[in-house]
Amino acid sequence: MYKFYFLLWLKWASRLSFFSLFYTTIIAGVITLFIYVKGGMQVLNKELLEALFSVFSFSFMLVFALSLLLSLFLGLKYIFNDCYDGYSFELLSCLSEPKVEKIDLIGYGDLLKVWRKWFMLLIWLVGAQMVFAVILSKIITLSGSLISWFSIYYIYGAILVAGYFSFIILAAKCKRVRIVKC
Repeated sequence: MYKFYFLLWLKWASRLSFFSLFYTTIIAGVITLFIYVKGGMQVLNKELLEALFSVFSFSFMLVFALSLLLSLFLGLKYIFNDCYDGYSFELLSCLSEPKVEKIDLIGYGDLLKVWRKWFMLLIWLVGAQMVFAVILSKIITLSGSLISWFSIYYIYGAILVAGYFSFIILAAKCKRVRIVKC
């Protein structure tokens, strides 16, 4: 079972990383290009390139948070119906229907209830990691600031770690998800 969870997490984490970085790069590039065009498209020199890079890196950090949320939602669809080490996650139809069956072609509308439960689970797991990180940083460092290290990149790392444990808890917490042998 551990190999199943690890392979599932590895596919999810790589997909999440690729698409969140892809969306972020595209959107931050468009923002930077828009600012360059709005500024009169001056001749590129060293100072202007440094300024555009600063705009890109600042917008990259802001847009990364939004694209991460988008990638979390869009990527959940791809954890179902793939076989890893003899096991697979299945998404079941609504439990209020007379006959509960496996959904083969999963749409984003089918994922809303599952995503909300999974997302809340991720929030709790990431929150617990952040509490431990703050306590650990307070014990190790004697600086006055508790969260000077805190940024979206640390949250992203915590989301990756929490993602692994969330898959373990997901089948027990959500009745529409089950693990089957394949």
